[in-house]
Amino acid sequence: MTKDEVLKELEKFGNPGTKKVLLKHGAQEPFFGVKVADLKKILKKTKKNHKLSLELYKTGNTDAMYLAGLMADENKITKKQLQDWAKKAYWYYLSEYTVPWVAAETPYAMELGLEWIESKKENISAAGWATLASFASLTDDTNIDLKLYKKLLKRAGKEVHKAPNRVRYVMNGFIIAVGAYITSLTDEALAIGEKVGKVSVDMGGTACKVPLVPVAIGKVQARNAIGKKRKTARC
Repeated sequence: MTKDEVLKELEKFGNPGTKKVLLKHGAQEPFFGVKVADLKKILKKTKKNHKLSLELYKTGNTDAMYLAGLMADENKITKKQLQDWAKKAYWYYLSEYTVPWVAAETPYAMELGLEWIESKKENISAAGWATLASFASLTDDTNIDLKLYKKLLKRAGKEVHKAPNRVRYVMNGFIIAVGAYITSLTDEALAIGEKVGKVSVDMGGTACKVPLVPVAIGKVQARNAIGKKRKTARC
């Protein structure tokens, strides 16, 4: 499929209700409001397609950009391209999900994650913490720098309440991810989560809530899934 053919498909799947919700969360025109389930119908036709994913992301259309992330080839996308994607991820649907999901599956995951968390730009810093969280969810503990993650865990606990709005949300999620996916750090993540308590984030008037760390990790413990890695960060 070509870029124009994909855009026509996206327009066909556009849903007014979905569009209204996404606008409330931060999406900007022009876009169609396509449900993820329908994006995946298009993905079945395109499969992974590096060239097409880059073309779709450049459109600036949220639906196309999210689809580009699902379509991206982690073995072909470059560090420079990922940095460009992070800069253009103008709202959290892209900066906290699309870009980090792809970045976490590349050889640049740790390099970019550590670079991005130091950014003064909210969307890029959030992308960094989300990338590091996704990397933990995908990578065997033997291939994770546990000392570094322990240090990052403590940092998140100390800085979360002072961080910019969306960075607070993702830092909280990072603590949860470390506790859920890195077995040797579960207890420490729980302890830090108890100290952190409730994290206040402006959710833009939506019904979305910030999960409490101990409760979120506790649910993973209840289903005996601590340390169980994911095959892909993308969904």
